[in-house]
Amino acid sequence: MTRTARLLACSALALALAGCGALATNPDALPSGTPTPTSTATGTPAGPYGSARSETREDSVYPDVGDPLVDALHYDLGLTWEPAEDRLTGDQRLVFRATADAATIPLDFNEDLRISALTVDGEPAAHEVDGTHLTIRHPVTKDRQYTLALTYAGTPRTAPAPSQRSDFTQGVGWSISDDHETSTLQEPYGAFTWYAVNDQPADKALYDFTLTVDAPWQGVANGELTRSTKTGGRTTNRWHLAEPASSYLVTVAFGDYQRTDLESASGVPIQVWAPADGEALPGGTGTAPEAIDWLEKSLGPYPFDTFGIVVVDNDSGMETQTMVTLGDTPYSLSPEVVVHEAAHHWYGDTVTPADWSDVWMNEGMAMYLQGMWEAEQEGVPVAEKMDEWADFEVSLRAGSGPPAAYDPKQFGDGNIYYGPALMWQELREQIGDRRFFQVLREWPAAQENGNADREEYWDWIEETTGEELSDFFDDWLLGEKTPSRD
Repeated sequence: MTRTARLLACSALALALAGCGALATNPDALPSGTPTPTSTATGTPAGPYGSARSETREDSVYPDVGDPLVDALHYDLGLTWEPAEDRLTGDQRLVFRATADAATIPLDFNEDLRISALTVDGEPAAHEVDGTHLTIRHPVTKDRQYTLALTYAGTPRTAPAPSQRSDFTQGVGWSISDDHETSTLQEPYGAFTWYAVNDQPADKALYDFTLTVDAPWQGVANGELTRSTKTGGRTTNRWHLAEPASSYLVTVAFGDYQRTDLESASGVPIQVWAPADGEALPGGTGTAPEAIDWLEKSLGPYPFDTFGIVVVDNDSGMETQTMVTLGDTPYSLSPEVVVHEAAHHWYGDTVTPADWSDVWMNEGMAMYLQGMWEAEQEGVPVAEKMDEWADFEVSLRAGSGPPAAYDPKQFGDGNIYYGPALMWQELREQIGDRRFFQVLREWPAAQENGNADREEYWDWIEETTGEELSDFFDDWLLGEKTPSRD
């Protein structure tokens, strides 16, 4: 299986989903840890970008977003937020590989943001934005690497969400609160509301962020905080994400935050960024170390260098890679949601579905692990917890479709969470605990920083367990009716 096709998104039904550090043109002035962009005519990207090379594809559920011509390798985003004006200024550098010869470069972007400068490999390039599509009139050659740089500014606006979920009512993408703080929620798409992006899960890329805002506010993003400075009344935070991520797993939040540092028993450094006027560890956020420790018992070592939580003003939760985004509500901040979103770092983040039709691969397993945790807390067998969920799973499937063939206008409904969770319990009972937990542990480790589709996943499980499971998976994931449970 190719380890560079990328995919899917995750969320938690049990939760809800989810400058100007102006970017320097001199590579020596780029943030610490930022790979220096280089152009190459070879088929293999320069060393710093090898882990980000993807087998891109057109999404089967949302084909109008993303384009397989572009293989994004590294995004360097210099963003300044001005709360008084709700104004975002961006200086962006994107290094990408062209996957075919073409006369233009297609990306996803937001026409609410005005581009003032755009170059390809240092040369100005004509461009136009139509709706959510940015077209750059510059020819590209297959397997050659290019550097796109652009400067833009404006007030980002959320995009309509293909979902009926209550926590999606404000749309997807860049969100601005009544207090002018910001957050992002971009599953299955929406990153295009605040930067130029190939907004499809099959295309993973490396990221660096330089986030500037008036003090005492802070900018929070994925990865490791490598530097924080205060100059002229402004705070600039630089973040480095060492492993490639799909665009829906990227987060940026600006607000008045306090930071608490924690650590898991296995040594994973954890940061919690919470509103400065509230508790330092609101809700269940202080249980993050215990959540990592509990998950490692079943899934193996945590697959990234850091873990964090940023608390924002919305109703959702999202497994944004290494920096989980949680809405400021009792449920989103509950310990079970912390477990769910942390579980996604194995299922959804390090191994990501290559197409949105397979979002069940993320949500079903995270939901099952959440169910295991809840059963343990309640002192009941996990099978009893699954029986509770089975009572309402039938109506979820009937309302939104089978987990792997859901209604595209009902993204993120409970059908992609609970049906697959029941399926995993059935498989566990069929093959026994030893082989079941072998599957749970070995799949994300074998596919680290990669993508997969359902056929690759099913074939791997069959090979690993020695079981013929085609009808089993078809019935549970593609069937109009819930399979009977003994």
